[in-house]
Amino acid sequence: MSVFTEAQYQTLVQAIADGALTVKYQDKLVTYRSLDEMLKIKKMMEDDLGLNAAGKGPFRTIAVHDKQL
Repeated sequence: MSVFTEAQYQTLVQAIADGALTVKYQDKLVTYRSLDEMLKIKKMMEDDLGLNAAGKGPFRTIAVHDKQL
């Protein structure tokens, strides 16, 4: 089970885009010290939720086989 939710992640991403250091998660108000701290938390959320750096979803590996010799 993830520590973070997708909604928390999206809220943080939007705050970063807006240049805000204060974020409201449901009934909690969090004020970050810096953009660097926000980016570190964003990375932690991506790792926890299984998102890649672009925030597009989990990584997948696809194998392709060719039988021609």
